[in-house]
Amino acid sequence: MSYAEEVQKARRLSILLALYFAPGYTSSLMLLRAHLDATGYVASVDLMQTELAWLAEQGFTETLKTGAHKLTARGEDVALGRSQSPGVRRPSPGEVA
Repeated sequence: MSYAEEVQKARRLSILLALYFAPGYTSSLMLLRAHLDATGYVASVDLMQTELAWLAEQGFTETLKTGAHKLTARGEDVALGRSQSPGVRRPSPGEVA
């Protein structure tokens, strides 16, 4: 697996975790982007939209009518390491408190 693929998997986990800890499991694209910037996974708006579309396609998130993004039960399972997805890094033990 390439470095770029590892970063992509980690970035997707970071998005899912940001939604897990967000009030109502919901956040806007810009707040999610700011979270990624703060965690070192700097992403353009285009890249964020691509990642959010992929996460929604997998059933991990849903896009609300307001344009905000919400974590699904399936996404919560992946974020917390209860289930695995080939496109998302599994959290390390103790990473999710």
